[in-house]
Amino acid sequence: MAWTTSDRVMVLRERSHPFDMFAEMMDGWRRHLAGRNASLLAFFSFLSIFPLMLAAVTILGFVLDGNEELQRKVIDSAASEIPVLGKTLADNPESIDGSLIALVIGLGGALWASTKAFVGLQSALDDSWEVEVDDRDGLPAQRGKALMGLAIITISQVGALTLAGIVSAADLPAFSNLAIIGATVVINIVVIAAMYRFLTSYPTTWSDVWLGAVFAGIAFTALQHFGTLIVQRLADTENESMATINTILGLITWLSLIGITVIMCAELNAARKRLQVNRNIGSGNDLDIAIRT
Repeated sequence: MAWTTSDRVMVLRERSHPFDMFAEMMDGWRRHLAGRNASLLAFFSFLSIFPLMLAAVTILGFVLDGNEELQRKVIDSAASEIPVLGKTLADNPESIDGSLIALVIGLGGALWASTKAFVGLQSALDDSWEVEVDDRDGLPAQRGKALMGLAIITISQVGALTLAGIVSAADLPAFSNLAIIGATVVINIVVIAAMYRFLTSYPTTWSDVWLGAVFAGIAFTALQHFGTLIVQRLADTENESMATINTILGLITWLSLIGITVIMCAELNAARKRLQVNRNIGSGNDLDIAIRT
C-alpha cells in the first residue's frame, strides 16, 4: 500500500484540504512514473539548450544591433539569470552577432532537439491527466504543438532579457531589480500556463492550470537566478578540464530540477482536478470528464 492511502494519512487528508491535495499529487507522481518523465525532459532539454543558445544570441544580435548600452545591460542581466549562456555572453560580448547563417543553424538544431523535449513534455502531461494512449494527439499534432512551444519559449526568454536590459538602462536602482524579477515571474507564469493549457491532449481550461503555473513560474524564476550561482560555483576551478565537466554536471542538475518542477506542478493541477471531480460526484453532480475518479 502506498503511504498516500494508508489509514493514518487518509485521516489527515480528510482533515486538511491542502494536505489532501499534496498527498494526491504525490500519489500521481508515483503512479505516473513522473520521475522518469522529468529525467527524459531534462535529457532532451540538455540536447536542445546549445542550439537554442546559438539562436538566442543571434536574435539578440539583430535586436540590439547598434545599441551598445542596451547590449551591455542585456549581457549583465543574462549573466545573472541564465547558466552557461550568461557567462558566455559576459566573457565574449562580441559573440552577440546577427548572423543569418548562425540563426539558421541554431534554429535547425533547436528544432530537432526541442521537438523531442516538447513531445516528451506532452507525454508527461498526458500521463498526469491520465489520457488513454488511443485518445492522445497524433504525430502531426504533437510536432505542431512542439513548434508552438519552442516559439513561445524562445520569444519569451529573448523578450525577458531585453526587458531586463531596458529596465536596467533606465537607471532606477531602487526599483530595477524588483521590476526585473517581477516581470520575469509574470512572463514565466504565463508561458508555463500556456504549455499546461495547450500541450496536453486533455481538454484543460485556464482554471485547471493556474495553480500549478503559479508555483512553477515562481520556482523556475528562482532556478534561473540560483542556477547561475550553482554552475559558476561548480566551474570555479583552475583545472580547465574539471571546470568543463563541472559546468556540464551543473547544467544537467539545473535542467533536472526544472524538469522535476514542471512535472510536479503539472501533477498538482491534475490532483486538484481529481479531488474537485470526486467532490462533485460525491455531491451528486454529473461531470463529463476523462480523468480517473
